[in-house]
Amino acid sequence: MNPYFPGDMYETPAERGRDWLDRLGGNGRFFYYLRFAAIIFQARWQVARGVYDQAAWAHTSYRLFRLAERSGGHFHISGLRHVAAGDEPVVIVSNHMSLLENAVTPCLVAPVRPVTFVLKASLLRYPIFGPMVASQRPVPVDREHPRADFERVMSQGTQLLAEGVSLVIYPEGTRRRVFTPEAFNSLGAKLARKAGVRLLPLAVRTDFVENGRYLRDFGPLHRDRPIYLAFGEPIDVAGNGRAAHQAAVDFIAGRLAAWGAPVVGR
Repeated sequence: MNPYFPGDMYETPAERGRDWLDRLGGNGRFFYYLRFAAIIFQARWQVARGVYDQAAWAHTSYRLFRLAERSGGHFHISGLRHVAAGDEPVVIVSNHMSLLENAVTPCLVAPVRPVTFVLKASLLRYPIFGPMVASQRPVPVDREHPRADFERVMSQGTQLLAEGVSLVIYPEGTRRRVFTPEAFNSLGAKLARKAGVRLLPLAVRTDFVENGRYLRDFGPLHRDRPIYLAFGEPIDVAGNGRAAHQAAVDFIAGRLAAWGAPVVGR
């Protein structure tokens, strides 16, 4: 599979503005979510036909990436060389701000290395979205039984990493507009340590799509807000893993602060 974004950086071209259908909707969100749903329905049809592999998943993600651009989103992506470095799997730890990073991360990573997510078990019960995500062998957690969640991530995550599949983890557990370092747990570092792989930090500012007040996944669009994703250098996990965890937290906090996002303690 060829990468959609060769090289280390990508920026949405300045001349690539909103398409006519998005402009037809004014400053609203209707046509964005309508087209988002259409892409997901098409992916679900592929799942039903048994032809939804990692390449298809990456392509779905790329279509959602391009949809964001056609809806006024301007991406600034850096550190892609770190995703492509080495052949061994990694544990990607990222802050979690909106639905958008879930949608676009696969097209940045999957063309380079097999990848899946640690995610809420409830997502697998969604009638359309659930089977699509389940086809990529995620590690589900329910957040109601932390010890069982931890053991599941350690067991299934280690097995996937041993098979060469990288994992994306959101250690904050839920979407947060403000980054609080103390809320960013060390699960990713612990998994990387147990599996003997490196930790790859990912900082995101994706409040272009805001969480909805009543329907969390269908919030308003803020077309004046740039979209940032930055991968850091892979981090070796030595000893008890605390230094690696702190290095990942420092990278994410530093990038968010540089982008003007709120960070507790800065």
